[in-house]
This record gives sequence, C-alpha cells and structure tokens, in this order.
Amino acid sequence: MLFAAVLAPMANLDAQNPISQNVDRAQLLRNSQLGLREPESSVAAEEEQIAASPNDPDLGEQAILKRSSRYQPWTFFAAIPISYTSNVALSSMNEQGDVLFTPSVGISFSPKLTRTLFANISVSQQFFYYDRFDDLDFGSFDFRAGLNYSIPQWRNLIVRADYAFNRLTSGDGLDDEFYTSHSLNFGAEMPFRLGRAQQLSVGVDLSFNLDSDPEGPGRHEYGAFAAYSLALTRSFSLGAGLRLAVRDYVEGDRTDLSASFALNASYRITRWLSANASASFASNESNQEGFDYDVANLGGAFSLTLRF
Repeated sequence: MLFAAVLAPMANLDAQNPISQNVDRAQLLRNSQLGLREPESSVAAEEEQIAASPNDPDLGEQAILKRSSRYQPWTFFAAIPISYTSNVALSSMNEQGDVLFTPSVGISFSPKLTRTLFANISVSQQFFYYDRFDDLDFGSFDFRAGLNYSIPQWRNLIVRADYAFNRLTSGDGLDDEFYTSHSLNFGAEMPFRLGRAQQLSVGVDLSFNLDSDPEGPGRHEYGAFAAYSLALTRSFSLGAGLRLAVRDYVEGDRTDLSASFALNASYRITRWLSANASASFASNESNQEGFDYDVANLGGAFSLTLRF
C-alpha cells in the first residue's frame, strides 16, 4: 500500500471528528433488524390467539388439535458478515473504499410477562475490521433492557421502550475505550399483511441521549421507517427498508438529516443457520460543513440463531 494513499484519508478523518464517524459507522453497519418487532415475542403472541368467528356460538366449544410449541425466551445469535463499503471514513471528500469484516455475537432474554407484554434484555459485541485501513478497526458493545407490548386489537401494533448502553473500543481489544453513551429509546410499529407471503410495516423510533463521553458525538434522534418483506418459499425471503431520521446533537448547533435504503435476501439453510446478502445506501446532510457524506455497502453473511 502506498504511503501517500494512507496519509490522505487519515488527514481527512482528523478534521471531521473521527469519534463521531465511528458512532455513525457502528449504527450503519451493525447487524440489526429494521423495525421494532421481536420475532420470538410476536410469533408467540400470534400463536396463542384464535380469530373470532360469527359462527362460534353455534359450534360451541372448539377443540384445537394443533400442537402448541413452548415459548423459548432465550436467543443466542452470531453472524459472520463480510462486505465492501465505498466510504470508510464517511467523509464528504476523498472517499476511500475498503473490504470490511464485522463478526458479531450476542444473547437476549425475552420473558413473557403477560400474553402480549414481553421484557427484553440483550447483550451483544461486534467488531469492525478493515482490510487496508486497519487503523480504523474498532469494537462496539451494546446492552439493552426494556419492554415490548403488542396490541392485537389495533392491527397487532407493537410499542417499545428501552434503555441502551453503547461502548466503543479501539482496535480488536475490549479495553481501549474511547466512547460511551446512555440513551432512552421509544418506538411504535404497525404491520400490514398483503396476502399470506407479503408484509409492509411502518413505524417511528425516538432516541434521547442521557449522557455520552465525550459529549460531542452524543445526539437525540427522531426517525421514521418502512419495511417490506416477501416470502418466496418457506426458506427464501426478500426484504427492503427505508429510514429517515433527524439527528440533534447535544453539543454545539449541529443537526443532521439522515436517509438510508437497504435490500436484503435471506435463505434459511436449517432452523438455526441462514445465509444472507444485502445492499444498502445511506446519505447524511448536516448544517455544519464537513459532516455530509454518502456511502454504499454490499455484502453477505452467515447467521446463527439458537432459541431455548
């Protein structure tokens, strides 16, 4: 690698607050489902409810012969993604592309408190490894705890509230901490079924920064999203998502408008292993010079999910 090719993007990073860029990269590239609905909680809620029929009084008490599976509150998840990103520094000038390896692992516990109310506690760790620009490598630790509440009478509307802690560390270790944040998050999502194999979901999510160290990258975020899913077969599905968000930074007078669009395909190899491919584009417009950027990502992953 040429010495000059390394110096140019590094100088650009120093001028644009690299900690803030790391926070954005962690949010853009971490493996997360667009939306608020937890698969295990929503499935359990739907399985326990039987649609009412006008003929029920005539038929009397009905015996349901379908075996009901036991709810499993624990979920272990891991992923091995590799992707190409067009703008490693999320900079407005001198964009540099690179291959990115982002392995992640985590566990969540979602006990069922009532038929439609679930607690949710999760812990996860993800690492960001760059091929050429390995000085940018970092890790992201996340802890979340909150409640999910489903309202079947309102088209299965789900509302969510949780506390989130995020910690970023340099390199591939867990000790060199350079950023932490605490936030409260709220959201609501409503699904619309378009036949047996299609679904459109729309929702909003709000994030309020409680504390961050350093304060500069800390922000409040107000977003809206739409997600579409299509099951072509029992094992193969397609999805698309669009999200718009306003970011109000707690320090200074910075406000950003962020937009992201993603396409993905998933093939379930077994009940616990799946292969995924995705393509995404994100754009950020800021009222402060130097924080505008566009970035595209293309990649694939193998994902492991075990419920017990």
